[in-house]
Amino acid sequence: MMTNDNNGAGRTDIATEDDIRTLVHRFYDKVRDDDQLAPVFNAVIREDEWPEHLQTMCDFWGTLLLYTRKYTSDPMSKHMPLPIERAHFDRWLSLFGQTVDEHFAGEVASEAKRRAANIARVMNSMKSRS
Repeated sequence: MMTNDNNGAGRTDIATEDDIRTLVHRFYDKVRDDDQLAPVFNAVIREDEWPEHLQTMCDFWGTLLLYTRKYTSDPMSKHMPLPIERAHFDRWLSLFGQTVDEHFAGEVASEAKRRAANIARVMNSMKSRS
């Protein structure tokens, strides 16, 4: 669906699993090239494990945004052992928002950014307590 938003510049909203795939793959392209985030991810995800991780993330975001119900795991338990702090969450959120805005505009795109902000807030809060 095209956005009615004049700032959308012809971008469509996130509406399909292909859209989710675009979002996830373009976002993780940025993460893997980022000086701050790449070392964290590369320390726990081997090169040959990236395709599986990307599919897991497609399932995760598809479940959150399109209600596909393909993701049933617990993301918090996987991230708690990682050496991440507030600056990592801020960078992650910035790259995620940039990626959404580069490719999509609309209600679901806005919801994706809200969900990402909530995830970062909760994970950061849990990390600061541990």
